Amino acid sequence: SSSAAIYGQPQTIPIDVNHLKNPLNPYGRSKLFFEEILRDYDQVYGLKSVSLRYFNAAGADLLGRVGERHNPETHLIPLLLQVASGKYKNIKVFGDDYSTKDGTCIRDYIHVVDLCKAHVLALGALLDGQQISKFYNLGSGEGCSVLEVINSVRKVTGKDVGIINAPRRPGDPTVLVADATIAKQELNWHPKYSDLATIVKHAWQWENR
Repeated sequence: SSSAAIYGQPQTIPIDVNHLKNPLNPYGRSKLFFEEILRDYDQVYGLKSVSLRYFNAAGADLLGRVGERHNPETHLIPLLLQVASGKYKNIKVFGDDYSTKDGTCIRDYIHVVDLCKAHVLALGALLDGQQISKFYNLGSGEGCSVLEVINSVRKVTGKDVGIINAPRRPGDPTVLVADATIAKQELNWHPKYSDLATIVKHAWQWENR
């Protein structure tokens, strides 16, 4: 499990797997470091691997049995749903002056069920004797701003979500959107639940289980 955080501030959108890697934070650096270790192990020991570069994983099991639960919670959608459910009064929006359509960061949200499918396909390729270690982006190819996610949560839940504008956080790129062409071509991976409203709906079912 790698991450789009390895790219840092992208020079081109959407981001393909050969894009320059220049992580802006320790999380991204740690993911890139491990990718490099896997590359070294391939060269020295012949160990083949697949690195799946997640963009923004979100959603929950379709039947509401398993979902996101971090302590403390840091991901946008579950935080918004906790506000919608009354656990918190509001949420901070970090930066409203980015060079985007509404001033907030844009991210590519991918359903966790689609990520699971990619893992199964990648493991299948390795078990079938894949000869070269691979790197794949996993994303929908569509970007949604923070405010668009907030409005989607309001619409899906029927609840108000209070927000507080806060300064930008260091290490937050303006836009992260995936080019997942190679994953689609080589793994025959095609995200099924990439619609933002669907992702939010499944996460809301988990929050209210």
